[in-house]
Amino acid sequence: MFGAGPPENYADNNPKFNVLSHDNPSLHNQPGVPNNQVPVLEPPNQDRLRLEERIRRDAEESFRKSEQSRHERKIQNQVELPQNDSFIADWPGIGKIGELAGQVAGHLMGTTPKPKSLLGALGAHEDAPYDPNAPGENGKAVSIDKDKLSPEERKRYDQGWTNNAFNQYASDMISLHRHLPDVRDPECQNVKYQEKMPDTSVIICFHNEAWTVLLRTVHSVIDRSPKHLLREILLVDDFSDMPHLKKPLEDYIANLGVVKVVRAKRREGLIRARLLGASVAVGDVLTYLDSHCEATEGWLEPLLSRIGQNISNVVTPVIDVLDDETLRYQYSGAKSTSIGGFDWNLQFNWHAIPTREKHRRQSEIDPVRSPTMAGGLFAISREYFEYLGTYDPGMDIWGGENLEISFRIWMCGGVLEIIPCSHVGHIFRKRSPYSWKTGVNVVKKNSVRLAEVWMDEYKHYYYERFNNDLGDYGDVTSRKELRQKLNCKSFDWYIRNIYPELFIPGDAVASGEIRNKAKPMCLDSPVDHHSMNKPVKMWPCHNQGGNQYWMMSKEGEIRRDEGCFDYAGQFLMIYPCHGMKGNQEWVYGPDNTLRHRNTNLCVEMSDDGQKIEMKPCTGIDRQIWTWNRKTQKPAR
Repeated sequence: MFGAGPPENYADNNPKFNVLSHDNPSLHNQPGVPNNQVPVLEPPNQDRLRLEERIRRDAEESFRKSEQSRHERKIQNQVELPQNDSFIADWPGIGKIGELAGQVAGHLMGTTPKPKSLLGALGAHEDAPYDPNAPGENGKAVSIDKDKLSPEERKRYDQGWTNNAFNQYASDMISLHRHLPDVRDPECQNVKYQEKMPDTSVIICFHNEAWTVLLRTVHSVIDRSPKHLLREILLVDDFSDMPHLKKPLEDYIANLGVVKVVRAKRREGLIRARLLGASVAVGDVLTYLDSHCEATEGWLEPLLSRIGQNISNVVTPVIDVLDDETLRYQYSGAKSTSIGGFDWNLQFNWHAIPTREKHRRQSEIDPVRSPTMAGGLFAISREYFEYLGTYDPGMDIWGGENLEISFRIWMCGGVLEIIPCSHVGHIFRKRSPYSWKTGVNVVKKNSVRLAEVWMDEYKHYYYERFNNDLGDYGDVTSRKELRQKLNCKSFDWYIRNIYPELFIPGDAVASGEIRNKAKPMCLDSPVDHHSMNKPVKMWPCHNQGGNQYWMMSKEGEIRRDEGCFDYAGQFLMIYPCHGMKGNQEWVYGPDNTLRHRNTNLCVEMSDDGQKIEMKPCTGIDRQIWTWNRKTQKPAR
C-alpha cells in the first residue's frame, strides 16, 4: 500500500551494516545490573574484598532469580522441566563469577584493567531492597562537590564531562533502574486506552554513549512499557570506538531478550543511523529515542493509542529535562506544555500553546497540534513513515531533518502532535562532544535542501540570512518528485493554517544590516535564549547577515526571529518579542534616526564606536543609520 522508503532488506544487502540479535525468551524483560550497588566514590584500593563479595553474591542471586522466573513461565506454558533447580549449577558462567567479580571490582576501583565482559557478564538484575535515599532516586539531584574529590576521582569526573558533555560521574552513582515520580497529570492516570493497539520498535541511536546513561535509557523503556506493546528495542551503534560498547554491551543485552544491537560499519550520522534502524525494525510503530533519556510511567500507551486511532498521526512525548549536571528530573504539568516552532534561520524553537489551539482542545490533556518537533523523540507508524519517504537520504549527519519531516507531515496530509500524558526525560547538552571532519556546514546544506523542496517562495527569507550563498546542497530532484507524488500542499498553506503566529519577513518595512554613518560599524547581537537581557553591541560591518541581520515589523519592532530590541531605561538589550509595543516600539525616521517611541531618545554610537548609548535626538552622524527600507505592497 505504502512504499517510498528503503527496501525491506536494506541492511542485509548493504555491507556497511550488520545486526547482532540476542533474542532469549527465557530471560525476556529481566532488569539489569544495579549501578548503585557499586560504590564508585570509594577511594581506590579500599574495601575491594567487600565490593568483590557483594558483586559475586548479587550476580549469583541474579542468575538464580532469572532461572526461577524462567522456570515459572515454562510451567505456566506447560513445558516439562526438572523438578528441582539443580540446573542452576550447570550454567557455564556460574563457576566464573568469583573471577569476574574480582575483575569488575578491580576495574571500578581503578586497580586492574577493564574485564572482557564487564558488568554484563554478571547477569541482568537489580534485586537490592529499594532505598529511597540512594543517589538520584525519585528523580532527585546528585550533587557533587568536585573540589572535595580525590585526584583520581577528579580525573574521572573531568573525563566524564569531556567525553559526554554531561556529568557521567553523577550518572554512574545512580541505579540503572532508578525510580521516578509519576509526572503525569491526575487526569492522565485515569485514562483508559483501547485494548488493541499497535506494538512498537523503540530505536535508540548512539555513538560513544556513556554506559550507565545508555543502559538507564534501555531499562526505563523495558521497566515502564507493557510487554505486549514493546516488540523490540534496537540499539543502533553509529560506529562507536569505546570498548564498553563492543562485547560488554553484547554480553549485557544477551540477558534482556527484547534488545538487539545494529552496528554501522562506518560513521553515518544520526539521520542515516535512524534510517538503518527503521530498515530492520519489525514493530508496527517506530519510536525514536535519544540515548540519554529516561521514560516515565505510562509514557508509551498514549503515543501508541493515538497512532492506533489514525495511522497518519505522528506524535511526540512531552520532553522533560534531565539536568546535565545533577541528573535531576525536571517536569511540569500539562497546562505548561510547549509546542515546536522555527525561525527564519531554520532553527527549531519552543513556544507557548497559542490561544487558537487552546480553544480547539476540550481538555488540558488532549493532544496538542505542533507546527514542528524537536526531532529526537517521536513515534510514527512504520507504514506511514515509508509512505512519507522516511528521511531525506541526501542529508548528512544531523540538523534540519526535524523541520523537513515536520513540514512534510503537515503539508502531505498528516498531523503532528505533542501528547501531554506521555513524558520522557532527556539530557540537553550545551555542546556536542563529537566532531566531524567534513569541511562542510552540514546544517546549512541540510537546511538548503529542505528549503528548496518544501518552502516555495518563502525559502528566500532563509537565503537572505547568508546573502543567497547556497553552496553545494546536492541533487533534490527525487525529493521534489516525492512531494509531487504525495500531492502535498503549499508552504503558504502551512504558514496560514498551521503556524499563523510566525512573523513573516516579507511584512517587514526594513531589513538587513543597520550601519552607522560615522564609522563602518553595525548593530550586532545573537538572539538565542542565552542572549536575552544582554546589551546589543557594535561590530565592524561584514555584509554576511547573521547577527547583523535585522528587520523592522509594521508594529515598530526591531527584531530577528523572536528577539527584539528593548529599552527599559538602562541599556539597549535583546528581549523576547511580546507584541505589546511599549519598550519595544521604535521609529525609523525619514532622517534615518532610530527613535525609541516611549522615551523619544535616539540610538547613538559612542565616540570610540565600541558601544551603544541612548541620547536625546540631535541628528549627529553617530545617530544616523543606513538600513534597507522595503517598498510596501498595496493592501489586497
